[in-house]
Amino acid sequence: MIAELSHFLLILALVIALVQAGTGLALLRVGGDQALAYSLATRRAAYGQLALVTGAFAGLIYLFLVSDFSVITVVQNSHSAKPLIYKIAGTWGNHEGSLLLWVLVLALFGAAVARGTLDPDSHHAKLRDVTVAVHGLLSVGFLLLLIGTSNPFGRLAEPPIDGQDLNPLLQDPALALHPPLLYLGYVGFASTFAFAVAGLLLGRMDRDWARATGRYVLIAWAALTVGIALGSWWAYYELGWGGWWFWDPVENASLMPWLAGTALLHSVHVMAKRQALASWTILLAILTFSLSLLGTFLVRSGVLTSVHAFALDPTRGMFILILIGVTVTGALALYGWRASQPGSMPANPPFAAISREGSLVFNNVLLALACAVVLLGTLYPLALQLLGLPPVSVGPPYFEATVIPLMAPLLPVLAIAPFLPWRAASLSPLMRKLRVPALVVIILSLIIIWPDEPKRALASAGFALGLWVILGTLMQWLERAGYRWSGARKLPAWQQGMTLAHLGVGIMVLGIAGSAAWSSDRILRMAPGDSVAFAGYQVTFKGAAQVQGPNYVADQGILRAGDGDQIILAPEKRWYPVAQMRTTEAAIVFDGWGNLYATLGQPDEANLPLNQPVVTNVDPATIAWSLHLQYHPMIVLIWLGSGVMALGGVWAALDRLFRLGHAKSGRRPDAQAAQPSTATADMGAAE
Repeated sequence: MIAELSHFLLILALVIALVQAGTGLALLRVGGDQALAYSLATRRAAYGQLALVTGAFAGLIYLFLVSDFSVITVVQNSHSAKPLIYKIAGTWGNHEGSLLLWVLVLALFGAAVARGTLDPDSHHAKLRDVTVAVHGLLSVGFLLLLIGTSNPFGRLAEPPIDGQDLNPLLQDPALALHPPLLYLGYVGFASTFAFAVAGLLLGRMDRDWARATGRYVLIAWAALTVGIALGSWWAYYELGWGGWWFWDPVENASLMPWLAGTALLHSVHVMAKRQALASWTILLAILTFSLSLLGTFLVRSGVLTSVHAFALDPTRGMFILILIGVTVTGALALYGWRASQPGSMPANPPFAAISREGSLVFNNVLLALACAVVLLGTLYPLALQLLGLPPVSVGPPYFEATVIPLMAPLLPVLAIAPFLPWRAASLSPLMRKLRVPALVVIILSLIIIWPDEPKRALASAGFALGLWVILGTLMQWLERAGYRWSGARKLPAWQQGMTLAHLGVGIMVLGIAGSAAWSSDRILRMAPGDSVAFAGYQVTFKGAAQVQGPNYVADQGILRAGDGDQIILAPEKRWYPVAQMRTTEAAIVFDGWGNLYATLGQPDEANLPLNQPVVTNVDPATIAWSLHLQYHPMIVLIWLGSGVMALGGVWAALDRLFRLGHAKSGRRPDAQAAQPSTATADMGAAE
């Protein structure tokens, strides 16, 4: 009954989404009291759609919680013995459930846009309502995909006694949060896309448009940052290879909209402050969401085979491809039509190459180029495969040789740009101001890294750039605050958020450089009682034993290290009997400087089974194991920096700069329009 009711709620949501789109787009032609009625209907439809999709999603969660194995999705992705948290995570740990989550987040953002308490007669209200209508059109496309090809509530005629379990690699707390955060990012950029299309339809690509869009750009970017960081952390400790980024095509699918979104948030900032780069900003809003849709296609079409990839049904892939084609082609055609009309786009105010605008244009160019080379490296092997040509593997060497040289020049500019005034600047006073931080950076980098081993010059350069970003950002923040705590508290939220985001970049770069410079790595064979000196520790292998988990059995090795053997590492090889799958669980201990990292390999005895726990019926004291020991100094700064960056994005989104056109009680619309907006006053105060 719950499955059928939830499926019916999705059908109702599709009808409501059609109403939402129709009434909102009708506002392009109607006015007066009729426009007020259509505006109210559009916003109420957005709220109704959210309520219906939320009900359907809650129904799917319930079916997983009660282990209703008459539902195909539950059978394929759950098991009665699975822990509660992974029963819930199983809701979106599959194609159908993840697509329903996508639709839910899309409805949530549509309702958030509709919620604005704007004066109904203002031009801001029309921008909001048409944006909500575009949200409705997007919802129609994804609801058709969900209902037509990916129904999460399909029934089985003969339900099995138990389910097939969720992929063991996905049974992890980080992976339970990873998809929802990624979707907040992807679908947040759907809101910026909707604003772009609405702005093109209305001919409204001005400073007000940028203010209305900015909050959604920042929230989407922050969520995507955390989502990518969680995926990186999961790969680091769950897959057992000790790396934090492998340039996997599915990783790239999330990196591309992040790069484009980073360019977009800087471009929106320029547009909100100076009404410059309007055409480029609109195009970036379209392309960023297009890359989010491309990532959806890659993960769900069966084109890629990965632990992240959910679907292998070509029908679904073709539907997604058609959806992308219609959405992107329509938006780009609208953009081209509007751009071809004289005077339709605001003229760029003049600015010098050395200026705040110039530095942000430089930032945009490099980010766009980096995104392009990642796109090429990701799609090129797929294109060869599609054409039946000999396959080519594009891996880390290509991306490191192309992306890193493009991203490295951004870091010096990152610390300099906030010091530059708008319109035009002179470098001489800036260089005098920054010469002390520059000298400190050079000396520290040479002292800390270069003498260790001259061939690590690249890591030394990365360390220097990370320090430069941190010191330059702190100096700029102190200068804006007047070197007083009271002044720092009065800085606008966007200034505080920018400072945090830039500090996060510097912290992350330090983590990358430090782990690259000083990491240690050894693969060795150890019998119980064997000891080895590694990374300043005396590591002793105590042997392996079998442990029982809630839905798995594991071989757990025990290693002791440090003074008095107080550090204990317990890496595991787990066997999931339902899924018939073996996984590696790394043991990680943070010692205040870096991570001591251990993974359990295979036992020495060739006659022991490899598809189940190997110490069963065998004396553990007689078994020698291969062990992989690693030490990664400063690597935690990579994820700490990512978190600080995301916090900066959220903080900046709270700024009143993005509270556009709210109605004030007791004030006539014409009087309100005559008053300078709060956002304008904030911007003037922050100059």
